[in-house]
Amino acid sequence: MDLRDLERARIDGGLTPFESARPRLWRRLRFAALIAFLGGMLLGWSLLAPLWSSFLSRPVGTRIGRAAISWMYRTFWRAAEAAGMMEIDAAALDVLADEPGGLIVAANHPTMLDAMIVVGRLPRGVCIMKADLMRNIFLGAGARMARYIGNDTGRALVRDAVASLQEGGQLVLFPEGTRTVQPPVNRFKPGITLIAHLANVPIQTVIIETRSPYLRKGWPLLRPPPGKVMVRARLGKRFAPDADHRALLQRLETYFAHEADPFQ
Repeated sequence: MDLRDLERARIDGGLTPFESARPRLWRRLRFAALIAFLGGMLLGWSLLAPLWSSFLSRPVGTRIGRAAISWMYRTFWRAAEAAGMMEIDAAALDVLADEPGGLIVAANHPTMLDAMIVVGRLPRGVCIMKADLMRNIFLGAGARMARYIGNDTGRALVRDAVASLQEGGQLVLFPEGTRTVQPPVNRFKPGITLIAHLANVPIQTVIIETRSPYLRKGWPLLRPPPGKVMVRARLGKRFAPDADHRALLQRLETYFAHEADPFQ
């Protein structure tokens, strides 16, 4: 059967080309509305955050700043699910939210969505951000209020990460350093296990699973997904800090390579 004949029959039967394209058009409009919604929340908070920071104490401002970003991401996911664009299963992370003391939350990094998914479940979450994003109009002011950590220099990054953990923060890290380009995971960057050792905190692994190509490496932010984006985040093994942090890094990478392997 020639599929072109079938397509002509559908049009002759009363379904016009405009009508056949309508679902795709509505999907693009919903996607654009979601991006605008997220951008509006982040921009609004960037305008309010400096005002709040000016009269709140540092501990209170930090706590509110982190909780606000977590709430915005969580609200975005709910809106995306209500619009039928995404399905995010990350409830397994909720048990970490009230866990006392510092904790490193380490996840694999298949897409650009990963940090938003994890932080959306962790109101005490602390992110490490690229230095230019700390000056971004949408993210910068809120990130500074939340005392997120810039990656300007490795020494300062480690120092600030250890200090945040000792204050009870939950440090969200992606040991691959960038989105996965060599499945199941890229080679891990050094630092995470050294931070765990210096702060004397465990590393809780999180495995992020998705088959969608949306926002993988090379996928533009404003290009709509080809279908519903389905993502699951589940808790993995917890690793105790180790003075031999290089050996621990190798064990951590081996564990992720097995757990995140889509072909196992």
